[in-house]
Amino acid sequence: MDEFKEQEDIYYAIALSLSEQDQKGKKSIDKESQSEEYKQLARAQTKEDEHITKAQLEDDEQLAEALQEIMYMESPPHCETENIFQPHPFNFPSEYRICARCKTEIGRGEFLTCMDADWHPECFRCHACNCPITDSKFYISGNRSYHKLCYRKQRLPRCEVCKNFIPASSKGRIPYMEHPFWKNKYCPSHEHDGTPRCCSCERMEPRDTRYLLLDDGRKLCLECLNSAIMDTEECQPLYLEIQEFYEGLNMKVEQQVPMLLVERQALNEAMEGEKHGHHHLSETRGLCLSEVQTVPTISRRPRIGANHQLDIRTEPCRLIRRCEVTAILVLYGLPRLLTGQILAHEMMHAWLKLNGYRNLSPEVEEGICQVLAYMWLESELYTASGGDAVPSTSSLFSSLPSSSSFSTSLKMGKRSDFEKKCGDFFKHHIEVDASPTYGDGFRRGRQAVDKYGLKSTLKHIRLTGSFP
Repeated sequence: MDEFKEQEDIYYAIALSLSEQDQKGKKSIDKESQSEEYKQLARAQTKEDEHITKAQLEDDEQLAEALQEIMYMESPPHCETENIFQPHPFNFPSEYRICARCKTEIGRGEFLTCMDADWHPECFRCHACNCPITDSKFYISGNRSYHKLCYRKQRLPRCEVCKNFIPASSKGRIPYMEHPFWKNKYCPSHEHDGTPRCCSCERMEPRDTRYLLLDDGRKLCLECLNSAIMDTEECQPLYLEIQEFYEGLNMKVEQQVPMLLVERQALNEAMEGEKHGHHHLSETRGLCLSEVQTVPTISRRPRIGANHQLDIRTEPCRLIRRCEVTAILVLYGLPRLLTGQILAHEMMHAWLKLNGYRNLSPEVEEGICQVLAYMWLESELYTASGGDAVPSTSSLFSSLPSSSSFSTSLKMGKRSDFEKKCGDFFKHHIEVDASPTYGDGFRRGRQAVDKYGLKSTLKHIRLTGSFP
């Protein structure tokens, strides 16, 4: 304000000087009144100067804001990868910025700098959903950016059971279990929380899907249920197909051996009644009987009752021994391909007994039976694929009958993709079985048949009791 007071005094002095000049030829005016008039004039001039100064300050502020807007750069969002992007120091560019996406000039306004490039805000988009990324944190994978949720959906494993994203550990790792064949990922906790598995394909029951509860406590997924065989009568056509398969190998079973579908409890009790058995699987699914027993068999296809539970009817069947083999028992409620695999395995037990193969070691007997079951599966899967000739990719096929003699399965209609996949799973299960009796026995038997053929391998087993 001292500056303005000094200006006022100057204006006042000028006014006095002008007043003295004007007094020549004019009337005398009251000095005190004239002085007050010039003071008011000086004050008006001062206010005008203040207004001009204020306007200049406002213009300066607007200019500064405009420069700041031009130089504005939003700090890059944090990237939740191992390499977290930090804001780069801003240098006023000597040339135009070009957007990395649309390749046009960015110009004035907001823009982003990330991944060593500049972007219009609306051009910095998620690679998964193609929507702009506006969150403060996002994921970078290679040269692609993702929303956090989009990245999790696309890249992080989701549990097949609870459908949740599998949580990371405190160390940042994502522990999960994975089925070796189906590749389904699931939380490790489901291994111990009582989550049931399908008794056929071994897949875990999802929380949003209900498996069928069989009368003996097993659970069956709906896909396996589509081709499941539920009673003894329904299984007879498949049993005849297995017999034709053996006839095509010149290994006809001469005696009429009864075949029954039974519950798990009946199968376990029958196995305990056998004096000689080589069954070392975690669960027995089939049995070739050689003793006289009374076995309850499934006499009528079960009905699905409340709570997805089957209502079955059984009746006792007295098995009379007419030869070395009394009957073949198979667990009910399994898909057609798995039931056929079990039948082919047990039929080989019957063939060995009826053809004088005595005192074989468990590894040799169970191993060669698994080889025949595997051969039947291969023939079924190849026939379902529509092949007209037997492929030569495996020596096992050299022992198989021609396609015309084992094409009866096609009468059942076209096999679904899932059923074909299940067939591959059953083959895989035989191949990777870790048990010394079934797994090692199969691998040794398959190697022998691949090298020498089925006929020569069986001849060597009869003479030596071992694989060649």
